[in-house]
Amino acid sequence: MPVLDRRSLLAGAAATSLAACGDLAGFAKAWAQSAAWKPEPGASLALLRWKRFVPAEDEAFMRLVDAFTQATGVKMTITNESYDDIQPKASVAANTGQGPDMVWGLFSFPALFPDKCLPVEDVAEAVAKKYGPWFPSAEAYGKVKGKWIALPVAFNGGYLNYRISALKKAGFDAFPTDTAGFLELCRGLKKNNTPAGFALGHATGDGNTWCHWALWSHGGNLVDANEKIVINSPETAKALEYVKSLYETFVPGTVSWNDSSNNKAFLSGDLYLTNNGISIYAAAKKDNPQIAADMDHAVWPIGPVGKPTEFQLAFPILAYKYTKAPNACKAFMAFMMEAANYNPWLEAAQGYLAAPLANYPANPIWTNDPKNAVFAQAGQRSLAAGGLAPVSERIAAVLADFVVVDMFASHCTGREDVKGAIRNAERAAQRIFRNS
Repeated sequence: MPVLDRRSLLAGAAATSLAACGDLAGFAKAWAQSAAWKPEPGASLALLRWKRFVPAEDEAFMRLVDAFTQATGVKMTITNESYDDIQPKASVAANTGQGPDMVWGLFSFPALFPDKCLPVEDVAEAVAKKYGPWFPSAEAYGKVKGKWIALPVAFNGGYLNYRISALKKAGFDAFPTDTAGFLELCRGLKKNNTPAGFALGHATGDGNTWCHWALWSHGGNLVDANEKIVINSPETAKALEYVKSLYETFVPGTVSWNDSSNNKAFLSGDLYLTNNGISIYAAAKKDNPQIAADMDHAVWPIGPVGKPTEFQLAFPILAYKYTKAPNACKAFMAFMMEAANYNPWLEAAQGYLAAPLANYPANPIWTNDPKNAVFAQAGQRSLAAGGLAPVSERIAAVLADFVVVDMFASHCTGREDVKGAIRNAERAAQRIFRNS
């Protein structure tokens, strides 16, 4: 983590003290009086957000919402939807000009309709001045063509969740740090009937993240920095062959998994290695302490490219231009990011969320339990959705259409050979990027 200066540490101590004293309402009132954004008289806001995975996070978030309402008079309605439902509902609202004032969703979804998003450069710069800089991947999700259209609120670190006993039984003293060792681990787990499993269905979070890691770790990319389609390459072929070898070790059914499937399989004792946020561990500590005691987490192994190629889940929030209360929207965004709100909320999330800026005050969630520590690195280690390319409407469409996930799934299941899988991905990309 970046080194914190004395001013940041003092701010963190003050924020933690406020939260500990339960004076969130008092902080909110003082903040509202000096905030740069004054909500419109009688303003009310509707927010669509991703469905909670850690109940304590949702409860802390609602306390934050209530404090904002008490301090500003802005009434808020919060609606929760699954990961997979956020993007289509956000797109409908953007296209019809009707719906929620704000959407808090996943990855690069604001880039699907950048012209419909309320510019938020003033908020982004104000937050960065206090707690910045933004991590490069966070900034990539907030901007399209150099303009801030959304605020990257947090990252969810999707790291390797594994059972310690199964790792040791497979002959490993520590989690492997390279892709070759990772494959050998998965083979050992299968041999011992303690299998791994990774989503190859349309799982917006789990499927997209690990499949892009696999592609990038071998040097493959869908497009280059200029959005030229370069998926048809020897590196992509090697990635496909590698993932098929992994797939042969998986628990059955991963081609139809959504974002909750691996959670259920792991907690039921049918799965011993997968990629996920910390929600599996948080649930196990509450309901199955024996599994929690046998769990740990690891960063993604390094592939032939020789550097981290992680793709972590980002949670940007946007406001639509059609909202009748743009100042209220900006005020709420800024209020969310204040350390006095953000740090207690982050702690309540139990490691499921990680900060997008380099100089937030240190949070005890990363040090109180050593098994949480890896998740703090999500924003720093992650690449953005485009890989080599900047985030754009086309890159967002690639994720929404599961182009990379479907490429791997079609080869792993035998529907396509390497050439056919690449050809289909290339054609899908050509439709999106309008290349001939």
